[in-house]
Amino acid sequence: MTDLSNFSITGKWPAHNPDVIQLYSYPTPNGVKVSIALEEMGIAYEPHLVTLSDADVKSPEFLSLNPNNKIPAIIDPNGPDGPIGLWESGAILIYLAEKSGMLMGSNAAQKAHVIKWVMFQMGGLGPMFGQLGYFSKFAGSEIEDPRPKQRYVDEAKRLLAVLEKELDGKDWIAGDFSIADIAIAPWLNALAFYGTQEITGYHDLKNVPAYVERFMARPAVQKGKTIPNPKG
Repeated sequence: MTDLSNFSITGKWPAHNPDVIQLYSYPTPNGVKVSIALEEMGIAYEPHLVTLSDADVKSPEFLSLNPNNKIPAIIDPNGPDGPIGLWESGAILIYLAEKSGMLMGSNAAQKAHVIKWVMFQMGGLGPMFGQLGYFSKFAGSEIEDPRPKQRYVDEAKRLLAVLEKELDGKDWIAGDFSIADIAIAPWLNALAFYGTQEITGYHDLKNVPAYVERFMARPAVQKGKTIPNPKG
């Protein structure tokens, strides 16, 4: 049995099966990327529910693994040089794809194409949609000045237009189904949660909604989207 005692996070979230990947997460758009990827790849893992409260993400135990105090994070007991801890959802997706040999193309050119779209989500889609959610559903919605919200509405529309054009005539963003889709689709699905589909013109699009529907219909997505289960 693998000894993970060097990882302080296991003091707050004990590993019952330390021989498999330990996932510390919550089912947000970023969190479900990793659970969905693990389900798609068939990699054994043990999920641990880390709430978004300061008591969890700012606890000394969680910060010992991720000093950036954001979910998700993982420990792989079978890393390339022994147990390894990782955070940042995009980095974890790339690591898992390389570990499994799945969902990142079969040659260097395909790999680069997939990673390009993962970075598109990490650098654009996620941050912009997240800010849109803040100004539409959360505390930012109380700000009377309309300009902050409008900035993110406009940027969301631009990013959706990029995807709408790119998805024309194909099922998945980088050719075959890949970690790029696992990165992108949960954030597109978040527009419904934020109540921002109307203001971003989501329903006027053809390719993007069909893409999200295809993604959500996958069995691994249906399972992974609620892992870890926030209801216990």
